[in-house]
Amino acid sequence: MISLRNSLFILFAATACSSAVAQRFTIAAVVDGVPISSSEVEETIKAQEQVIQFQYRNDPARINKEIALLRQGAIETLIDREVLLAEFKKIGGVIKAQYVDDDINGIIRESFKGNRDAFVDELTKGGMTVKKFRELREKMVIMNVMRARNAGDHPPATPREVQEYYDKNVDKWREGDQIKISTITIPKFSGEPGSTPETQRKVAQELRTKILQGTDFASVAKTKSQDSHADNGGSWDWMSKTDLMPAIANAAMELKTGGISPVLDLESNFIIVSCDAKKLGIAPDIDKLRPEIEKMINQEKAKSNIDKWMTNVRKKHVIKRYMPDTSPPAPPAAPPPATLPSAP
Repeated sequence: MISLRNSLFILFAATACSSAVAQRFTIAAVVDGVPISSSEVEETIKAQEQVIQFQYRNDPARINKEIALLRQGAIETLIDREVLLAEFKKIGGVIKAQYVDDDINGIIRESFKGNRDAFVDELTKGGMTVKKFRELREKMVIMNVMRARNAGDHPPATPREVQEYYDKNVDKWREGDQIKISTITIPKFSGEPGSTPETQRKVAQELRTKILQGTDFASVAKTKSQDSHADNGGSWDWMSKTDLMPAIANAAMELKTGGISPVLDLESNFIIVSCDAKKLGIAPDIDKLRPEIEKMINQEKAKSNIDKWMTNVRKKHVIKRYMPDTSPPAPPAAPPPATLPSAP
């Protein structure tokens, strides 16, 4: 499945500025004479942040991570859009209207649980009309088609590759995990004069350093933590992984028993997590997951081919960057169909 960050990034991208408009803004990049303004980049980011906030509203840490990735790749994503649109035009490609309709309906179904009203509301928040949204989704479909068209051939996943992939990712398939944790919670806003989120972050980081140097976690929790578990030395009862806030659950599951997490930046608090004990659930047998794993491995191989092709195709276009280069996000792996002429 195409990730939200990749599949929706272009939804709110503004069309290329005219020369007159571009002169009123700082130019982030120019592709074959088509300018991409810094204001266009920022508007794209702000609008997409709303979508990220919607999808990951129960996982503040994931929100921060996705927004950071979004900002990191914003300029390069818009540059690639212009490059791929130009390549599509060269070969005389045509996208059928039905394919764009299917694409939009898929977004509503997968990201908004089929709720078209919620989808329209989210567009409205970003100042986007349905008509404009459709125009920009068509460009995204073209980008996906051009990438898939150049994914190339690659050997199918081998049994060894499947086993290695399963071993590396087994945690995400396992069900019934239980975990016992302790926490230290430092609010971002303490109410004390001169206190700011940054000073509170520093407090949390200093406490974590003391714990790593040997100070008892429970003692620190009793004297410094400000949550309902402080009186118990920060200790929680056994809980199912799925009953915990995802950011806390994921941080705890990545730790070894007795491990201490980094300072987690949540919506209104900084939290330090100690993994006191784990009871791992049961993962499906590898044979049950084999078709899914083979598909994922093949997508990774296709992405590698696409990345190589994109590196070469960018060299055919005149690209000028006027803001720092960033690393582009991973391209989508599976495109919708399109009507294309045969390759030259």
